[in-house]
Amino acid sequence: MIETADAGPEYDGTAIRFLEALWGDGYLSPGGPVEVDRVVEGLSLEGKTVLDIGCGSGGITLHLVERHGAAHATGFDVERPVIETARQRAAARGLDGRASFVQAPPGPLPFAGASFDVVFSKDALLHVPDKDGLFAEIFRVLKPGGVFAASNWMISHDGEPSPEMKAYVAAEGLSFAMASPARYAQAMRRAGFADVTVRDRNPWYREVAREELARLKGPLYPTVAAAVGAAYVDKNIRTWEAMQKVLDSGEHRPTHLRGRKPVG
Repeated sequence: MIETADAGPEYDGTAIRFLEALWGDGYLSPGGPVEVDRVVEGLSLEGKTVLDIGCGSGGITLHLVERHGAAHATGFDVERPVIETARQRAAARGLDGRASFVQAPPGPLPFAGASFDVVFSKDALLHVPDKDGLFAEIFRVLKPGGVFAASNWMISHDGEPSPEMKAYVAAEGLSFAMASPARYAQAMRRAGFADVTVRDRNPWYREVAREELARLKGPLYPTVAAAVGAAYVDKNIRTWEAMQKVLDSGEHRPTHLRGRKPVG
């Protein structure tokens, strides 16, 4: 099942404007196209059909077509504002014939079994509480021999979160259902995935986040405040400060995941 803890949109127009100002047009997670390229490093997407789960405002989905040569990429998200933005972006770039965007409520993925050569996701799966159900669905829509490649925000353990982690999640105010890399790998193997690998990206993002915080407090502040309001930026500065603590402690663990659906 693909679920979130809240039925209302968490990424509305204001959130989209703020995150894109920080992370780039079409990107609602850090690292831009360079980090996307790292997630799919060593994979050939040329001529393949790709599903991008939690596609946000569409920049990554389009990058998989433009940079990596996917024959067709389908972006999926449960939130309507980001899907509307993604469709506009695809049309403006003349890619609406090779990229489509699907919005559907939480639940099973709205695609037939064995529909995609590759399933991709970037920092979206943390919104899904049922990890076993999530990977059962991803496995179902992959073709035999297909590959799942993703990045996701995780927690370093599956015990009680620290007070600092609780404070950070509360500051975000989003439907986070964080789990450990070990828990994700377990759910993937239970679903049937083979060759499951994880790659810790905390050392990279803890330094990037520090730079993001400095930009928010400094040169980026006037521009972003003009777009979304000073109070919204101030709130997010406090969120970044809380996030930096758990990145530095290692409890916040951005991680790459990969696995393969066996043939037969």
